[in-house]
Amino acid sequence: MRIIRPPKTMAAWSQRLHREGVTIGFVPTMGALHDGHRALIRAARLQCDALVVSIFVNPTQFAPTEDLAKYPRPIAKDRALCRAEGVDVCFEPGVTAMYPEGFDTVVTVPGIARRWEGESRPHHFAGVATVVTKLFGMVRPDIAVFGQKDFQQAALVQRVIDDLSLGVKLIVYPTVREQDGLAMSSRNVYLSATERALAPILNKSLQAGAAAIKDGATAGRKIHAVMTQVLRREPAAAVDYLAVCDPDTLTPLESVRDRAILLGAIRIGHVRLIDNVVVRRPAKRERR
Repeated sequence: MRIIRPPKTMAAWSQRLHREGVTIGFVPTMGALHDGHRALIRAARLQCDALVVSIFVNPTQFAPTEDLAKYPRPIAKDRALCRAEGVDVCFEPGVTAMYPEGFDTVVTVPGIARRWEGESRPHHFAGVATVVTKLFGMVRPDIAVFGQKDFQQAALVQRVIDDLSLGVKLIVYPTVREQDGLAMSSRNVYLSATERALAPILNKSLQAGAAAIKDGATAGRKIHAVMTQVLRREPAAAVDYLAVCDPDTLTPLESVRDRAILLGAIRIGHVRLIDNVVVRRPAKRERR
């Protein structure tokens, strides 16, 4: 496995492989890799000839009050995971290489970014859209794999790809979970033992909403109330938002006709957890 740091070297490597007809896959990460990332890497490995994983803790998607300085950076462990999974290049650009003096361009996606995570974290999605656009320009992948856990992020990236004609095929891989249903996340390590035991409550809430839809509930308010009721069982879980949305636009649904995405974010102690569940209404049975 090759480690590349300069963006120009990364771009030159990709250009050379493209001239040879090689298909390049890409998994962008902020490091602190876990089995969820491993699943993304394996999914990408099956879709390409050469695979790049980036490790870059992007400062522009953190607000001043967030945990940038404390974000875990176990680079040796991350490299070992990538090497074991057959990654061809671990791309590790520095902050000054990504954002040199005088950098003044920001990519924004107002339609998707204003709600949910965007409302709770106003700086977040402009930072995500900008860094992903830059990484695509450096890595020049044919396909990129993102996780469904960050559903709104994946929707935003797809919009950037479409609107800016970037020519990257986006694959969204299903959320990888612990045995108790908690979505795998680099931030889970911040949970104390007591907090970790409480953390699956978010997924239980979303699953309750999904069950209500499958049982015939269609009203967005009713489904929201079902999810809220579950979270109220655990006073330590502070709700940022719960939402019943259209999976394509992320706009709230007054009524679920076909599919819905159930989104949620909570805080347990100092740790913020997000999750989602995609659900489809059952087909109507024909009367005999």
